[in-house]
Amino acid sequence: MDYYYVNKNAQATGEHELHKESCNHLPYKENIIRLGFFKSCNQAIKEAEKLFENVDGCFYCCSACHKK
Repeated sequence: MDYYYVNKNAQATGEHELHKESCNHLPYKENIIRLGFFKSCNQAIKEAEKLFENVDGCFYCCSACHKK
């Protein structure tokens, strides 16, 4: 299981990016929302979608959930 975060700030294209705790591309601490431990990025995306309508996985750490 991995610990996931979502960026509070949307990308220029409108999506809020999902990251694993181990990602080298995490946003600044003040810009993240802690989601918790999940078995997959798909589960973490579902949790993040409770907060934001448009969520996408990070290209680097959540490539299985990266769509844009």
